[in-house]
Amino acid sequence: MSDLPTGNDQADLFPLEQSKLFEQATSVVLELLKSGRPSAWDLLQTIEEKVGWKARCLVKDVLEALLGSTPALPRAVREYLQSLRTSSDLDAALRGTHAPKKEVASTVDMLLRRSKVYSDSGQFREMISFMARFRDYAPYNNMLVHLQNPTCSFFATQNDWEHRFSRSIKEDARPMLILAPMHPVMLVYALDQTEGPALPAEISSFAHFEGPWNPRLLDRVVRNAAVRDNIRVDFKTLSSTNAGFATSCPGSPGWKMRIVIHAELEEPSRYGALCHELAHIYLGHLGSDEDHWWPSRRLLDRRTVEIEAEAVAFIVTTHLGLAGSSPAYVSRYLNGQSLPQWVSLDHVAKVADRIEQMSNGTFSPRRSRRTGSHTD
Repeated sequence: MSDLPTGNDQADLFPLEQSKLFEQATSVVLELLKSGRPSAWDLLQTIEEKVGWKARCLVKDVLEALLGSTPALPRAVREYLQSLRTSSDLDAALRGTHAPKKEVASTVDMLLRRSKVYSDSGQFREMISFMARFRDYAPYNNMLVHLQNPTCSFFATQNDWEHRFSRSIKEDARPMLILAPMHPVMLVYALDQTEGPALPAEISSFAHFEGPWNPRLLDRVVRNAAVRDNIRVDFKTLSSTNAGFATSCPGSPGWKMRIVIHAELEEPSRYGALCHELAHIYLGHLGSDEDHWWPSRRLLDRRTVEIEAEAVAFIVTTHLGLAGSSPAYVSRYLNGQSLPQWVSLDHVAKVADRIEQMSNGTFSPRRSRRTGSHTD
């Protein structure tokens, strides 16, 4: 790999050639930024394919020029470029290392094959049919429900629950308010507030993982997330169809991110759900932190982020010998379509490896780039 330009070989290019390559590489990066957030390795591969291998040595200059461009780039784009420039991944990619591991690619292929099998099943059609019956509510009402019950996945009026789903409202059910077309407000109820016929298998057995289990794995990941990366993990009762969520912590000094996992899951399933939510953070789906300990890849589409996060959970749990609902979950987002363009196997491989290391060892607080000292 020593014959490849590593970012310090610009002297080998003639000025006219360098200017042309710089312009072409910039165009490729700008095109990628319209919807994608590739890893450093993915970015270099694309530039090499479309411009030529000599353009690799100009990548750092392209990023610097874009960050200093006027008018300013959108915030999400600048965060992505800054995290890419700051990380060590770019230097490693320029040296020709850190390509996605072949075993990771084959494991993801296995996940996709199993997802396709599930999507051809009657269970998948039953699940899609069930979910499709909740599309009657306007986005504003969806927002109102989210404000009242952030973990609610499915809601309907009492009439709809009874006539469309054959489910009755529980005696002590707590309604939520939404706006109605012909009335000031309307009462709706979350799925948890109803009872009736069995739900589709994928809905009722979400985030399920089982197999040989070592309780210390979960404890290590929770501890390492808190100590090394300032990510707080809580276990609380959530909606019956919500395994967990990840969010930033702007009002919590000392914490960069917060994860909540459904407390009523069994431990292997808690671990699988935690892998999924940590993956969202480490894949950059929520944006980077001020120290750029993970990338900033905000504004990717929902299909891409959910498939990436669940692919990480599938890889980690499969290596432990756990079997779970990942194929059913991914099939919901594939739905007979091809893998989204911006799914990055490079990022998936790195994050899966990162979480596996967190499961198997104990880590110290990492050094802050901003202050040059260890975090508390």
